[in-house]
Amino acid sequence: MDDSSDAPDGAPSGPRALEVLRDRYVRRYLLAQTATTIGVALQTAVLFKQLYDITDSELQLGLIGLVEFAPALLLVLVTGSIADRYDRRIVATVALGLQTLVALALTLSAHGDPTAVWPLYVMAFGYGVSRAFAAPATRSMPPMVAPPGALPRTIALASSVFTIAFILGPAASGFLYAIDPWVGYATAFVLMTLGTMGMATMRFRQAQVRSGERPTVHSALEGMRFIRRSPTLLGAISLDLFAVLFGGAVALLPAIAEKRLGVGDVGYGWLRAAPGIGMALTALVITRRPVQRNVGRVLLIVVAVFGVATIVLGLTRNYALAFAALVVLSGADMVSMFIRSTLVPLLVPDETRGRVLAFEMLFIGASNEVGGFESGVAAKALGVAGAVVSGGIATLVVVGIWWFGFPSLRDVDRFEDLSPSGGPDDQRLA
Repeated sequence: MDDSSDAPDGAPSGPRALEVLRDRYVRRYLLAQTATTIGVALQTAVLFKQLYDITDSELQLGLIGLVEFAPALLLVLVTGSIADRYDRRIVATVALGLQTLVALALTLSAHGDPTAVWPLYVMAFGYGVSRAFAAPATRSMPPMVAPPGALPRTIALASSVFTIAFILGPAASGFLYAIDPWVGYATAFVLMTLGTMGMATMRFRQAQVRSGERPTVHSALEGMRFIRRSPTLLGAISLDLFAVLFGGAVALLPAIAEKRLGVGDVGYGWLRAAPGIGMALTALVITRRPVQRNVGRVLLIVVAVFGVATIVLGLTRNYALAFAALVVLSGADMVSMFIRSTLVPLLVPDETRGRVLAFEMLFIGASNEVGGFESGVAAKALGVAGAVVSGGIATLVVVGIWWFGFPSLRDVDRFEDLSPSGGPDDQRLA
């Protein structure tokens, strides 16, 4: 066990956040991720706004997310195996390069005030393909760049990258979209290009432990078998799947902004940035003081907070209260993401990590994109408010079931008590 586990209860252990941030391996990884993620967040906000302006349909907002998710499902037996068998830096660079091509295609297609939506679906599918390959490779990298004893700090800093992205990207989207949609896409293209170049020059502190297994279906399914053997891992990943699946209100933000709150492009852009602000504020806390004790209970409680804030978002017609609800729900989601992202590398050995993360991404994609589709269908049947409120209630029900259904997850105390044994008792406390 790491000596850092002997720190006083509640006190941060390992190197301080600034020390980790100064580390050249961590810094290169974070810079590449920052540029890419801001570009993706900007592109997503512009794409959803453009689609809604063309169609005026909540269902279309759900469908576009479903199209982005489809490649992760279709390629799940391939993407994780490639991340484990081949150089993750090369895999990630090629995948991110494909993302930049999609951004360029969106830029070109946005000229001339297009009215057809099928090109947007084609390019969304292309983005989904690139993300399916990039995610297992890039999300396997923190343990390879983190200084000794600093993995939770590194994960927290990486989570902070998403907070920056989900503030700057969406906030800029409203202003850039008001100029012209192609300006937003072009800016995203530049940022993604910088991120791809940064990834190509990445260096690792720890060499990748590549899988020696031949790329067979049996080998590819090891990620799912590993998750199934670990009740803690299965509980954490499936909690996110079902909670966000029902509470996916963010996909309906264009409709919420217009029909519930009565705001225009700039108001929508800031509303879209509200989750990033909530994540940023939370990241400041968990970067300085990561969750140390009662990890399992904290995870379940913050998901319940996510559900309550979702209900508030669905009920209100007040812009300020809706903004605050988005800040709170995203802050809760940030803590959940930090805990889950730290559990995975601690419970999973390096040679299997890509395949586990490919299936985890499938779960996350199902919760986000399929959740967005579910919200679109529910909005068509129940109205926007009914869809959001019912989703928040369902999230609370999920938390209650998981509290009693996954005691091994609920009873996890410290990260240091976990190890990648790969067996059914890998969650057992020390």
